[in-house]
Amino acid sequence: MPIVRRQAEVEWEGSLEQGKGSFAVGSWAVGEIPVDWASRTGDSQGNTSPEELMAAAHASCYAMALSRVLDSLNAPPEKLYVGAVCALDEVEGAPRITAMDLEIIGVIPSLDAEGFRDAAEQADQICSVTNALRGNVDISLSATLEEG
Repeated sequence: MPIVRRQAEVEWEGSLEQGKGSFAVGSWAVGEIPVDWASRTGDSQGNTSPEELMAAAHASCYAMALSRVLDSLNAPPEKLYVGAVCALDEVEGAPRITAMDLEIIGVIPSLDAEGFRDAAEQADQICSVTNALRGNVDISLSATLEEG
């Protein structure tokens, strides 16, 4: 039985290149957000894209996973920054998400750089979004410890 199930809905009108749509998440935390192909593959024009949403989901999930690992080490973070970049490429004539690059910067006074890198690798193993993408998307991880 799942811990939780979340939902989102999209309404789309028209062809891929000329059409447009909008999505809403079940919680309505962000309201209705416009999406279209032109802003997905070019200038965002204030719209979002599946790749941007995947990057946000991955960064959020990874931050929570790393926080959990750090808590288990009795090394709570003062601050964590997790940036994610999701790449959409053309593969065999079709768009495909091919890579996700995570950049992690942490301020954890009770941990050294090696301990932080180890914690980052542990978080990589338990992050549910990382595990959903693993084997289908190249995932890179860069972890840097900064002084507070």
